[in-house]
Amino acid sequence: MIKARTSIRYDHGAVQKWERLGRRRLKDARELLYRRELFCVSACARFLRPERFSSQIWGFPELNGSIGALIIHNKGTIFPVFGTYAARRANMPPALLRFLKKTDIYAVQGLRNDVLTLQGIIEELGKQSTDEIDYDLMILNRGPSVETLLAGPPEISIRKPELWELDDILPLQTAYEMEEVLPQGGVFNAAVCRVNLKRILKEEKVLVAELGGRIIAKANTSAISFTRTQIGGVFVHPSCRGLGIARRICAELTRTLVNSGQGVSLFVKKRNQSAQTVYQSIGFRPIADYRITYF
Repeated sequence: MIKARTSIRYDHGAVQKWERLGRRRLKDARELLYRRELFCVSACARFLRPERFSSQIWGFPELNGSIGALIIHNKGTIFPVFGTYAARRANMPPALLRFLKKTDIYAVQGLRNDVLTLQGIIEELGKQSTDEIDYDLMILNRGPSVETLLAGPPEISIRKPELWELDDILPLQTAYEMEEVLPQGGVFNAAVCRVNLKRILKEEKVLVAELGGRIIAKANTSAISFTRTQIGGVFVHPSCRGLGIARRICAELTRTLVNSGQGVSLFVKKRNQSAQTVYQSIGFRPIADYRITYF
């Protein structure tokens, strides 16, 4: 049985407790996310796109009244943004525990220590994790190295795809989701994959690599925050790997984003050494441990 304590009380009488945030407190939540943007682009994107995302937000006030930590729930995924030690110490109030217990939770995503804190609470409520994946969170604030912009076969073409090319790109998206996204024990849904790719082609920045008249690689943005854009969906057909194509397409996408005034972020599996090498060669550097825990 998890012990619920609603607040932390200090000797001078001040009280801090988690609370469901209404409209009047969203400005304070925004300020926290802006300060922590480097570490939570995905969470920022959910907060900034209310027309696409329907989010529920809980906040932990600092002693000065500002918001020091957030829990953002969006379509089954929870993004903890724990900016303060006090927030880690605070047990969840009964209302938040009921929310976590009754809500269908698919995943918890964020900085590793933040995820571990919330994961422990959720597991004490009776939900068991099915997969845990650790990543390196990486950033780049300048253009890619010149060498990476020249990588790959000379005859390769890097371009923006059209929506009518969806069926030509779909095999790559399918393989990407099955290889890189689907958690252990998950069931692949081809219809959802197709809908997801259609949305990406309409709403995100996408590049494909064409070789010999065939689309053999893709990369796209996956989240846009205040001053940063996150890239993902990078996939090269297995028959074309080892030729520098991933390096080239990621460098081209990064250059486009940096030239538009955006910093670039991504997270890459710690066990994926080949991808780590690609991103580091472009100029990305790791800044934190990141995790996704699936339920």
